[in-house]
Amino acid sequence: MTRTILCLLGSVLSLGAATTDKDGTHHPATQDTDMRTLHIKPRYARLYTDEGVPLAERNYQRVTLDWTVRLDHCAVVCVDCWAWHFSEETMARIDVITRERIAPLLAACRKQGMLVIHAPADPVASKHPNFVRLRPKSAQAQPAFPDSPEWPPPEFRSKTGPYARFARPHEPQAAQRAAHRDTQRDFHPAAKPEGDEPVILDGEDLHRLCAQRHILHLFFVGFNTNACIMMRDYGLPAMARRGYQTILLRDCTTGMEIADTVDTMTCTEGTIADIEQFLGYTLTSTELIQALSEATAKP
Repeated sequence: MTRTILCLLGSVLSLGAATTDKDGTHHPATQDTDMRTLHIKPRYARLYTDEGVPLAERNYQRVTLDWTVRLDHCAVVCVDCWAWHFSEETMARIDVITRERIAPLLAACRKQGMLVIHAPADPVASKHPNFVRLRPKSAQAQPAFPDSPEWPPPEFRSKTGPYARFARPHEPQAAQRAAHRDTQRDFHPAAKPEGDEPVILDGEDLHRLCAQRHILHLFFVGFNTNACIMMRDYGLPAMARRGYQTILLRDCTTGMEIADTVDTMTCTEGTIADIEQFLGYTLTSTELIQALSEATAKP
């Protein structure tokens, strides 16, 4: 009888035990350890109208929802929060936003135990001691569809050889910019990893990290809104396609503008609208900090 009880007890305990796959992937215990919740009101752009109201752009309004989410299912993803940018106006905005908005947000996350993930691209990522690579080398270069046709031709993709005429014109500053990227790019001093906060390089490792930690809701901060936030494989659209709930903190980002848009910040505002229409939701850092300060135990 005693032996039977001990066996049953061992089985129950094993349900919550951590496991490690053959490839070294670690899966934490499945039992809940942090039942606190966040009360947030994410914003999106409604592309519908109430009954009787014409389906017209002039009637598409931004609205907010009312959510309660588990704190341990959430993470902030810091996208390319660097200390340097080749454009002086952009860098000025990045510096202010990082110091005045992102830094207080990260402090609030750390205080409440919300996971902070850093995605700074290379060469910054792989140089940091917290850099994690969560899949075996044999899988890192494997194409998603091995039988997919190799098209367009390599020379067309690189705009060389007979297709060189389709390349963008040479820019004299390109070499200097590339040299700075390779030798001097680094984390912004107000957004550096602390403690054991993970540093990842690509979307697959971000996905595997989220699976390990049971993360469902990703809050994005960083730069630039219409470039890396949108185009990196660890950016907001890429992670939305993987099924995560994606939320941009709209006051913790800025886009790259051009001469025609810099006065109105059209590129930034347009990208935020795109996200709210089609990809996810937005929130402000003030709202998330407030939610963190009021995190409560799940009933």
